[in-house]
Amino acid sequence: GTLKKQKETLSRVYWHHRTKILESETTNKKAILCETLDERSISTIKTKASPHTSYSIKIFTFLLYLTMSFSLARGGSTTRANVYAGTSAPSAPGTQRTTRPIVTGTSVIGIKYAGGVMLAADTLASYGGMAKYKNAQRLVSVNPKTLIGGGGEYSDFQSLTDLLRANALQDSCTADSLYAEEDGAEECAREVWNYIRAVMYNRRNKMNPLWNDIVVAGFAQDKDGSTGEPFLGLVDKIGTAYGDDMIATGFGSYLALPILREKYRADLEEGEARALLEDCMRVLFYRDCRASNRIQIAKVTKEDGVLISEPYELDTSWDSASFVVPKGELEGDGGW
Repeated sequence: GTLKKQKETLSRVYWHHRTKILESETTNKKAILCETLDERSISTIKTKASPHTSYSIKIFTFLLYLTMSFSLARGGSTTRANVYAGTSAPSAPGTQRTTRPIVTGTSVIGIKYAGGVMLAADTLASYGGMAKYKNAQRLVSVNPKTLIGGGGEYSDFQSLTDLLRANALQDSCTADSLYAEEDGAEECAREVWNYIRAVMYNRRNKMNPLWNDIVVAGFAQDKDGSTGEPFLGLVDKIGTAYGDDMIATGFGSYLALPILREKYRADLEEGEARALLEDCMRVLFYRDCRASNRIQIAKVTKEDGVLISEPYELDTSWDSASFVVPKGELEGDGGW
């Protein structure tokens, strides 16, 4: 009879405190959530109970505590549970990063010559190992004085191009004159190059780089605002930047630069510079599996500004002895 009364007393204490806990949840008084049972009630029960009864009370109290804990862990009747009753709680979108490029373009080659700066690039964009897009133009004018060429992830290149064109539009809208050539509001090639360097370095620090190597061509600006010397610079995806008389990205940095260094002169005429770039692009077509013989040539001059050719195909020949002789002493053309 004594044990039965003790159990009834514990039950009343349990439901009394459970009611207090639920009330505290609805009023967001979380400090009361840690209360379990009234120590006075338990001590009173212990003083009237035998040792065996005290042991049973401890076990029963522990089981009641576990029951309340699991009940509260499931949410109970808290305010948040009532807010989302019948609906799924919204989940924050995960942070996404570009872990590798998907649709890519290969080499861009640039060279200074007597009248300005000239760039060359093919129009192939590869989806992994597949030559998917045959007319992806990677030479773009961002303002009348500056030309850029991009290798790497094509979507990142488009995003960067949109950003540069938006800056150019803002400059023209805030200029003092309606005619850009009179006001000199456009950024010169060196300023665009520095801006791209800052963008690339910023994205690199966020562990979300733009997967591109960008070649910037144009003219620097003198202190008095006049057009200065030809400028040719490179920015890679981690913000490393430098300028030179000849620049190549991708496979071109291995296959085209040796040719440029051997044949380059500071006084090259436009025709000579074009022929030299075509020779480099032809070698890349022979040796680079991601290159195409469909190319574009673009130039920047003081007189005409930026001019970009339409895509055209290079004349190629596969009669070279290294292409004709079977490899690995195999008979036939090496096909299946």
